[in-house]
Amino acid sequence: MFYKAIGISKQAVHKYLNNDMKRREERSYLFQIIYQIRQDHPTMCVRDMYFIIKPSTLGRDAFEHMCKNEGLSAMRHFNYRKTTDSNGVIRFDNLLIGLIINRIDQVWQSDITYFDVRGKFYYITFILDAYSRRIVGHSTSKRLTTEQTTLPAIQLAFKTRGRKKLDDLILHSDGGGQYYDKEFIALIREQGLTSSMCEYPWDNGKAERINGVIKNNYLIHRSIKTFDELKYEVDRSVKLYNYEKPHIALQRKTPITFENEILSLH
Repeated sequence: MFYKAIGISKQAVHKYLNNDMKRREERSYLFQIIYQIRQDHPTMCVRDMYFIIKPSTLGRDAFEHMCKNEGLSAMRHFNYRKTTDSNGVIRFDNLLIGLIINRIDQVWQSDITYFDVRGKFYYITFILDAYSRRIVGHSTSKRLTTEQTTLPAIQLAFKTRGRKKLDDLILHSDGGGQYYDKEFIALIREQGLTSSMCEYPWDNGKAERINGVIKNNYLIHRSIKTFDELKYEVDRSVKLYNYEKPHIALQRKTPITFENEILSLH
């Protein structure tokens, strides 16, 4: 009766609500990437950002307006401020504050970064075991959607560990919408994971560092011309990092060697 009274079908209302949620989710995806771009390219104008990111639910003017409102449009000196929760954004408590990490599969940290291939941005998602420094899951994608970023990365992480349940495991991330997407949350809850989020995107230290290690120590030294080549090189770089790169924090062992030694003691 209500829908009939206002002259709008129930299906139209639900379609509008779903589209509105997609717009809100994409906004939360975009902030993390825009912040990274602004750090790497402090003089890049917002319009150029728009054309290389190509958001699916925001037009050029809306994108520029959003950046201006969030303090991300300044050319040299910008003021990144955290977004409020007024747009339906879900924020989980930061469970790492005061936590001593002393075992494998106690904390996984995750982040999404971008990589420029001939002026086109693609996206790489990493999931890192905070204790062993092993990259347990990753994905390379053309879009920032949950379906192309965090979902395939977490599915690979579960496959890597080969266990149905990972109780008492914390998944820590920034506030990107991919980490509170309904399908993503349902999947990690089914596996026993608890969500944790930092307040600002730069407070996810180990995940931020792995972005830099893979991009700067591996990818930029490859001749990457296509998305398929990027995907191949990300897979290759993760394998090299896990199996061959020693870490001072791991007594100069590689993540795989460190994990194998820990597991052999149990």
